[in-house]
Formats: sequence, C-alpha cells, structure tokens
Amino acid sequence: MDKIKKVLIANRGEIALRIIRTLKEMDIKTVAIYSEVDKDSLHVQFADEAVCVGKDEVSSTYLNIPNIISAALLTKSDAIHPGYGFLSENYKFAEICRSHDIIFIGPSSENIRDMGDKIKAKEIAKKLNVPIIPSTDAIRDINEAKKFIQQYGLPVIIKAAGGGGGRGMRIIQNLNELEQKFIQATNEAKNFFGNPDVYIEKLITNPKHIEVQIIGDKKRPYHLYERDCTVQRRQQKIIEEANSLIPEKIRQSILNDALKIAEYINYYSAGTIEFLYDLDTNNYYFIEMNTRIQVEHPATEMITNTDIVKLQLLVANDYNLDEFNLDSIKVDGYAIELRIYAEDSIKLAPSIGTITKAYFPNFTNVRVDTAVINGYNITQFYDNMIAKLIVKGKNRNDAIKRVNIYLDQIIIEGVKTNIQFLKKIINDQNYIDYKYNTLTVDNMLKQVVNV
Repeated sequence: MDKIKKVLIANRGEIALRIIRTLKEMDIKTVAIYSEVDKDSLHVQFADEAVCVGKDEVSSTYLNIPNIISAALLTKSDAIHPGYGFLSENYKFAEICRSHDIIFIGPSSENIRDMGDKIKAKEIAKKLNVPIIPSTDAIRDINEAKKFIQQYGLPVIIKAAGGGGGRGMRIIQNLNELEQKFIQATNEAKNFFGNPDVYIEKLITNPKHIEVQIIGDKKRPYHLYERDCTVQRRQQKIIEEANSLIPEKIRQSILNDALKIAEYINYYSAGTIEFLYDLDTNNYYFIEMNTRIQVEHPATEMITNTDIVKLQLLVANDYNLDEFNLDSIKVDGYAIELRIYAEDSIKLAPSIGTITKAYFPNFTNVRVDTAVINGYNITQFYDNMIAKLIVKGKNRNDAIKRVNIYLDQIIIEGVKTNIQFLKKIINDQNYIDYKYNTLTVDNMLKQVVNV
C-alpha cells in the first residue's frame, strides 16, 4: 500500500500548481503553504488545504523551516515536495523532514549535500574520469585567485561554491576588475547561500550549456535525454530546448557520463547533471548537478511523454521504475521552453505591479505553466516570472515557427514583459542556425544598450 496519501507543497506559483495537478491525478491530497501576500493565489485555491506560514519576506515564509514543518505536522501530511528554488537543495531541510517522519520527495540528504558542494561534485566527476574544467578549491583569499590566473591565464569565472542560478558568479576579463568582482561574488554567495566560499574556474569562451535529465529509483538511475540551456542572460537560463543538436557522438558520451555520476552516488528521484560543450575544441566538461526538479523540466516531458513529478512520487513511494520501460523511451519531436518575465529587459529590472489582463491562447502541442490570472500582483518579494511557455514541433525549425506564432497572440497588460526580447532572440539568425553560445544574449543586450 502506498505510504503517501497527503503531500504538502513547500513552494508557490506555477511550480506549486504544476505539482498539485499531478498529485490530484494520483488521488493524493494536497496542502499548500502561503504568505499573506499570496493568500489569494491559485495554488492556495486549488489545494485541498492551505496553511499560512508568514507575512511576506522569503526568509520568514517559504524559507521558514519551523513553520513549514509545523504546517506539515498540523495537516498530518505524509510527505513534502519542495519544488525548485527555496528549500529544494537544502540538505538540512531534507534531514529535518525525515527526522519528523515526513517523506522528502527528492534525493537523499547526502546527495543534496555532496552534489550541492560544487568542489566535491567536481572531485567525484574527476574520480570517474568525467572531464572537468581546471579550477581552484573553495577559497576566500583573493591571492589564491591571482595564483590561479597566473597559471591558467584570463578569462576566468568566479562561482559560488555553495549554489548556482547565476548568484555569486562574475566573469573576469582583465586583472583590474578582479578585486571588485571577487568582493561582489563572495558577498553575494554569503547572502544567498550562507557561505562566502567561491572557486575560480577557467572560462570557456564559446560554450553550449547541455544538461541531462536524470530520474532514478533506489536500484538505478535513468536518463530522459538532454536539454540545451545555452540561451542565458547573466548566467540565468531564459530559453531551454529539448533535446539538442550537438554532434551525436558527443551527445551519447555526455549521456553516458551523466549516468556514470548518478550511478556512482546511488542517486534517486529527479536531478540534472550539467555540462559545458566547447564549440571551439569539441570537448565537454562536467560543471555541476542540481538535486531537484528543474524549472525547465516540462520541455523534457513534452518530448518523452512523461510526467517527472509523478515519477518522483512513485520513487518516494518505493516503486521501481523498471516497469515503465524508461530505457526504451524515444524522443518525440523538439520542444522549446521560454521564460516570460515581468521586467524591463534593457535595464534587467523587474516590472512591479498588477497584471490587469493575461491571455494565453490554447494551441495544440503548446503548454503554458503559470499561476497568473487577471489581477495578479508582481511584488518585490518573489520571483517575477509570469509563465513558462513550452512549444513542441516536429523538429527545431517547426518549433521556432510555432513559438513565433504563439508569442504574437499572448496578451499581458499592466506590467512590462520580456516577450519582445524573446522574439528578438528566436528570430536572430545565429539562434536560427544554432550558432550561439552562453554569452550571445549578453552581447545582444550590450548592443541594444549602446544604441
């Protein structure tokens, strides 16, 4: 008999709604948590129960572990799904859940801890002969950064040892900017991850960012192919594709190395193993693992006809996944996911305000994951993402064509959005020809700002 009959979703917005949908399809009761700011949100309305965990700030609400655990115990929830962001990669939260006999729908706390430590993760990859980029150990002393630069040269990138998502990252093109950016990166790392440690890595100047979707049970991991997450702005992904057009030999090698890492650490639940593919040399390198469901998981679901959240629930209920024949899943079509933000794309500033009108038409093979309705407030407290648009085509060119048609018919009023900027990207010839790297969008932005 299944252990999980009621799940608390420790998240908000579109991912909370998306998790609720699968739970309802599985006849599992749902509990939402919310801040006072979110009291009228859709995830609160659609859950079977809802518990307020605080007023507004993230630290006192969606990161408030005592209040979230209390909400789970109060509602007699069997399990907690953390979604992405917030507490999803906090190994102590996973441990606390389990110490209260609450199932954490995700990997082991050991996996979260070890793979969340970027230095340790790279050591594991190196032990398995998976290629890694030259880098330092975790450092706080700028002199260690200078020594590395003397040995390997510029450019380099500073990265937070304890986190990702573009936080605590700075690119160093010349030595004059090292001191200022080193201080910025360590301060940002401390503020966002509670750990000021950073590491210095040789910068690959013409890379594609390729990530492999992993789903594992307690016996073995599987892959659901790869995604191309190369379109980034300040190291944050804005367009993701499933799967990719990288050379087949490289692609198969990346998939095999991802499974090698997942098998070595006995990984179960959903996770993503990420690589940089150097277009200049045809080499690829492991960079990190995210031990959670990804923002961009719907693109993979579209081309594999799977439900990754459902697979997570089955694993948490101690099912084996071999009966689902995941090894024999074939790629069906090509999917592109775009993140629609309330923002001024030139200033890269959130557009705070009320969405007075939101219209997303119904198209075949188009999925919109959103929690936005007319009257929805974009506030300073939380993420400014309005929706994720996921479009599937017969192939990449067909998907791009369909994205263009759909973007022309979305209506969002009351705040600024990045829709026009997304259209500019997907109609850029370099994008159409698949001749772009992780720095292409930042260079496009510089040109627009200069004009």
